[in-house]
Amino acid sequence: MRVVCCLLLLLASHSVLAEGFISRLLNHPVPGGVAVIPLGASPTAPTARYHDKPVLVVREDNQWIAIVGISLKNPLGAQQLSTGDGRTLGFTVTPKHYREQHIKLKNSRQVNPLAEDMTRINRELAEQTRAYQNFSPNQPSNLLFDKPVNGPLSSPFGLRRFFNGEERNPHSGLDFAVGAGTPIKSPAAGKVILIGNYFFNGNTVFVDHGQGLISMFCHMSKIDVKLGQSLPRGGIVGRVGSTGRATGPHMHWNVSLNDTRVDPAIFIGAFKP
Repeated sequence: MRVVCCLLLLLASHSVLAEGFISRLLNHPVPGGVAVIPLGASPTAPTARYHDKPVLVVREDNQWIAIVGISLKNPLGAQQLSTGDGRTLGFTVTPKHYREQHIKLKNSRQVNPLAEDMTRINRELAEQTRAYQNFSPNQPSNLLFDKPVNGPLSSPFGLRRFFNGEERNPHSGLDFAVGAGTPIKSPAAGKVILIGNYFFNGNTVFVDHGQGLISMFCHMSKIDVKLGQSLPRGGIVGRVGSTGRATGPHMHWNVSLNDTRVDPAIFIGAFKP
């Protein structure tokens, strides 16, 4: 009996080891999470699509894996990933509960914008949507990110948000409670693909890390980069502020995969089921 138990433990440990570091770090297939799907071994990188959008593919050990962003609105249960060579691979999205957050704003226009505000908001939304849809061919230099700032987390990803009692979109990133002027660092190498001052987000920077993996930083007091600039890991993006729809200085960070906002905590090893 003892021998059988030892063999079972050995097989279990082998299974854990067979699953590489990237898979163990990133595989959290919940709404707002990430699914890691093995694609097998091949001489060249395969391609894959989810909801008809290209997804990130990287090599892990001796095989390729797809890293798929899952929307907060994604249905639960069985899902399908299609590959460029005609295969259909399945995975399952499991439930996750997100709490509510209630915020009071003095400026009612940031809850119920005027018609003139909506013209600006729609224009800015289209601009940011194009940035999120960007899919550059280069693979990310690293999938284990650094935190953009050192400070306590004040608002987690996925909160159901109510502004002045009215429900709006869920919280699409992480907020860190740090003082105004604190430097914001790029969590990994990337290229600046969008800079703007937006109605809701204030001073904003988008950084493309490769293959649809994109960071967005907003509410900044100052932007320290230029459009098209290449950033090293740890390069200064800007400074913490409270521009746009914000109640005070903080650092807001979004991460997007295949044009889908996902929990940045996954990429810094801080995901909570």
